Amino acid sequence: MEPKIQRKIEKTVMKILKHGNLDEISEVRLRNMAAEKLGVDLSSSEHRLFVRGILESFLEARNKDPEDEEVRKNSENELDYNGDRAICWLSGKRRVTVHKYRRTTLVSIKEWYEKDGKQLPGTKGISLTTKQWATFTKAIPAIEDAIEKLESRLN
Repeated sequence: MEPKIQRKIEKTVMKILKHGNLDEISEVRLRNMAAEKLGVDLSSSEHRLFVRGILESFLEARNKDPEDEEVRKNSENELDYNGDRAICWLSGKRRVTVHKYRRTTLVSIKEWYEKDGKQLPGTKGISLTTKQWATFTKAIPAIEDAIEKLESRLN
């Protein structure tokens, strides 16, 4: 298999893995989704083994990253100190919450700190209205493409 084709397959498979529901994606489904996106038949044994290797590497890296483990442990949709919905921890100190402020629903990404055994929001971060959040989420594919282009230039 040509290196150029390998890179395209790997990029597509990784994109599916990063944005898909891993509880619903089997190896066969992953390969079929990538084949459909690329318009290429990936049913040969060479392609099956290649996609399996990408999947195994992804899962292994995901399970070994201590920060990801911390995020997974703390991403249980808990209520925070104020009764706001804590959606997830992005890292040990950054958290995403959804809350109301003056009758406006906000999505906040903030740094938190600990005081007297309690997690409290700091001043660093951003709060987006639902309209701003919708605009941001629509831009995610363009952001991801820009990231991939920058990373490919660095590698």
